[in-house]
Amino acid sequence: MSDHLILEKTGQGTDVLPLDRLLRPRSVAIIGASDKPGALGASVLANLVRQGFAGPIHLVNPKRAEIAGRPCVASVDDLPEGVDAAILAIPRAGVLDAIRALARRKAGAVVVFSAGFAEDGPQGLADQQEIGRIAAESGMVVEGPNCLGFVNFVDRISLTFITMPEPRAEGDRRVGIVSQSGAMAAVLATTMIAREVPLSFYISTGNEAASGAEDYLGHLAADPDTHVIGMIVEHFRAPARFLAAARAARAAGKVIVLLHPGRSAAGAASAATHTGAMAGDYAVMRVQAEHAGVIVVDSLEELGDVVEIVARCTEMPAGGTGVLAESGAFKAMMLDLAEDIGLELPVLGDADSPALRAALPDFVPVSNPLDVTAQGLVDPGLYGRTVDALMGDARIGVIVIALIQTETSTSHIKFDAVSTALEAGTTKPVIVAGVDEGGRVLDEDIARLRALNIPYLPTADRAMRAVARIVRRSHGDVGATAVNAAALEGLVTAGATIPEYRSKQLLGARGIAFPQWALAMTVEEATAAADRLGYPVVLKAQAAALPHKSDAGGVIVGLADAAAVAAGWARLHANLASARPGLALDGVLVEAMAERGIELIVGARNDPAWGPVILVGFGGVAAELLHDVRLLPAGLSADEIIAEIRRLRMAPLLDGFRGAERMDVAAVAAIVQALGAVVAATPLIREIDLNPVIVYPEGRGALALDALIST
Repeated sequence: MSDHLILEKTGQGTDVLPLDRLLRPRSVAIIGASDKPGALGASVLANLVRQGFAGPIHLVNPKRAEIAGRPCVASVDDLPEGVDAAILAIPRAGVLDAIRALARRKAGAVVVFSAGFAEDGPQGLADQQEIGRIAAESGMVVEGPNCLGFVNFVDRISLTFITMPEPRAEGDRRVGIVSQSGAMAAVLATTMIAREVPLSFYISTGNEAASGAEDYLGHLAADPDTHVIGMIVEHFRAPARFLAAARAARAAGKVIVLLHPGRSAAGAASAATHTGAMAGDYAVMRVQAEHAGVIVVDSLEELGDVVEIVARCTEMPAGGTGVLAESGAFKAMMLDLAEDIGLELPVLGDADSPALRAALPDFVPVSNPLDVTAQGLVDPGLYGRTVDALMGDARIGVIVIALIQTETSTSHIKFDAVSTALEAGTTKPVIVAGVDEGGRVLDEDIARLRALNIPYLPTADRAMRAVARIVRRSHGDVGATAVNAAALEGLVTAGATIPEYRSKQLLGARGIAFPQWALAMTVEEATAAADRLGYPVVLKAQAAALPHKSDAGGVIVGLADAAAVAAGWARLHANLASARPGLALDGVLVEAMAERGIELIVGARNDPAWGPVILVGFGGVAAELLHDVRLLPAGLSADEIIAEIRRLRMAPLLDGFRGAERMDVAAVAAIVQALGAVVAATPLIREIDLNPVIVYPEGRGALALDALIST
């Protein structure tokens, strides 16, 4: 078993890791207890005392008989049996012995602060694996190593050495935080505390020797005190368990917001050195996570914004966005931003928005974004009237109110008017945002909004970006595909490259359209096949050892008659004799040449960690230069696939660009759907390439010109 597999082993089982003794301990032991200011053990003890932990606190320090008036024992062996949670605030060198001793004393859980394990070389990795082995053998939960512990905000239990601001917010919709990075978890927790968003848990998982982000997510998915889960994860060691936990959270009505550092090659390398994790394929992770209902964000700022909005809004922002603004130039900026981030702003006008028209002065035209000018300072009731009109418009699902703040006297007039309007009740999510981040706003004006559970963000740009993330959240899990008929189990073997003709046999029987073809063993057979198929034809050499036929001169195109086929046959074999001497062919594929159309690329892979995904995009030069592709999970409906295809940058070429015919996108979706069914039903398949796929005008379908299956 490889080192990486050993690291992942604890996360791949189906059993739920019992975390209550860790996260809700009735008794605590601090190994490395101290009263020295700044010492980790002293900080943990101070946190427990300050928060009024009511259970026994056992202290271990071989050099002290008492600390802060509390008795202290010399070793772990002197502890009573069955302590719920133990804190290791000791140097790395003593960690393994302490964990072994705690296992003997039947401790329920251990928090390991010390670093220097898998992120620090082979010996550190070996020691971390030993921690995992002890935990599995004893049934003891281990958090860490290289972590900052956790805070249970509901029961006021803090098993960490950091000190965070005292949370003030109360409420039913609490946020749980899970992060491999303890520092980033603390940053998000501090952000939520400052914004008066109630928290349930702050959990730092560190190197995850015996418990991982997937375990804590699963726990919070079932936790009645947690409604939104913010995650910062550099590497999922058990992707299948993460996706299962995400779906369980979604089924329970909870929302997960994920920041996954490591999109770039440099970021992935940094993640590996930070957590001892092996970075995965970010794009595959993202598409699978999003289609399990996870909102994936790109920055800490965006993580905080999205988490706050979801936590405060009892109804998720969805549908079209209405923007109430106070500047014509700003209105244009928001239109540009909405187009850039894919946020729908329904077009509103005087003729189709009577309620909004009636709410506005005559000189203010109806639009979206709506520019109410500075009239709100003269007529503060304008904000309430326009908000009421937007609330009643079925085209609008969420409202962003963007206020120019400037200085407190004018901003107070606006904030007071907006809050007064919202105090009458809201039927749709509302986000209030500033335009000038440096503008001065009274603390009590922001507090009044937050008391109404209305998010306030410093800039409208941030509000719009956060709303775009939320409204794009998938509302239905990946659909079930009829995979039984698509399975290739028993027809393919592991570690093989299946040549084009055989790939086309297998895939053609499962709903993927190809040009008509025949396999020829002799030139006479090739000529007869060409006569039957109709000219012009193409000849393609077929062998498992020749996946890239063109590179060896194994493709001859544009053969217009029998004489050309004979000449092409001779040229093909001469090319191969020169480029690949001794290569044995299965035969030569004779295929009717397809008409020209728009060239796409469709491919599939079974990711070993994340499962089956499909790639669809523009082929040829576009594929190489623009990388204009979409990555999809297997199992989407035809309508969902078409929607994804229309998000390609060059999608207008498929929809009658500059008077051209509209292309048969539904036929492409059928190919994608069939390919998804095959890879989902056949885990043995590593990759399938259909390149190119030619799409024709509506009603004429699409054809895959080449096919290659790798297992």
